[in-house]
Amino acid sequence: MLTQRQVVDYALQRRALLAEVYAGRVGTMEVCDASPYLLRAAKFHGRPSDVTCPVCRKEPLTLVSWVYGDELKHAAGSARTVEELTRMANLFEEFTVYVVEVCRTCSWNHLVQSYVLGTRGVNSRKPRRRTAAE
Repeated sequence: MLTQRQVVDYALQRRALLAEVYAGRVGTMEVCDASPYLLRAAKFHGRPSDVTCPVCRKEPLTLVSWVYGDELKHAAGSARTVEELTRMANLFEEFTVYVVEVCRTCSWNHLVQSYVLGTRGVNSRKPRRRTAAE
């Protein structure tokens, strides 16, 4: 997306948590705690990924994008598809997207990435007028 900015990747945090799980210091019940609302959003608004669940290793993870922002009003805090995000990026000035990976089998979930979308800053420079000498 053209307006994607302020990207934060949570891969190191994810890797550290999984290391704790694999070492037995954190139980799977503590990390496989997706709410029914998140699992439903994964079913209807999620997109499949190429990554297999790191806990149960039974199925590919589903990526769910959540949107938040003052300008969104009633739409804030809802899951959106990629097509909806593209449309919203052209309609709203600024909002934040949080991408969560979810396993629909074991309920593993983790924040993968966050970024800002919107029209703020896009085409903010006005075209400079050319002088007669140019």
